[in-house]
Amino acid sequence: MFQGTSLLALDGKGRLSLPSRHREDLLLSCQGEVTLTRHPDGCALIYPRPTWNALRDQLMTLPFGARVLRRMLLGSAVDIKIDGSGRLLIPNDLRSLCGLSREVTLVGLGDHFELWDQAAFAEFEKKELAKGLPQEVSNFIL
Repeated sequence: MFQGTSLLALDGKGRLSLPSRHREDLLLSCQGEVTLTRHPDGCALIYPRPTWNALRDQLMTLPFGARVLRRMLLGSAVDIKIDGSGRLLIPNDLRSLCGLSREVTLVGLGDHFELWDQAAFAEFEKKELAKGLPQEVSNFIL
């Protein structure tokens, strides 16, 4: 299970050095094979390959009305393998589509990660929190 937030930097070639706590889990669970794609909120998503394969199969069953979501997720998907130094190469096209600069935020969300531009993530989170929490979580106690 992936959790936690890491403030990281992409290197000059667009590689992300994964925090060791996540790197080891990814190497064990999927031999370092992941799929990257983009999310409608503006971030990149990183899925262990088996998790992505199950999600991809679900996407293929969506009705025609969901073609924009399917186009975004499947059309942007790229398979990547973690290199020997524990880095992921974030393709230039995906960096551009997701507005990723050098400074990024990696957020563990259980079975996958979100990868955000640091400034964009701070702004997105601020706007979302200003809206208030949804009714569905009103009884959730922190």
